Amino acid sequence: MCEDDHVNCKALLGSLCDYIDGTLSAELCSEIDRHLSECSDCRVVIDTLNKTVSLYHGSAAETQVPGAVRERLFRVLKLDDYLNR
Repeated sequence: MCEDDHVNCKALLGSLCDYIDGTLSAELCSEIDRHLSECSDCRVVIDTLNKTVSLYHGSAAETQVPGAVRERLFRVLKLDDYLNR
């Protein structure tokens, strides 16, 4: 990896969230896509982030905590006043 590649990788990482969210301009997206086609390290980062986001969204459904567990947790945290809310 040459110095220019390292600079390009840093620039990519700075725009990563916007790239994943699809909020970058078409021009910047094209530049990042070009970089990704040439840089396997950054492709791994993007693929991992995409998988992480996908897993999060797949498991983001609200989980119900059993009442007894909730009560024990609140008591341990000294949040008894919030139990009846």
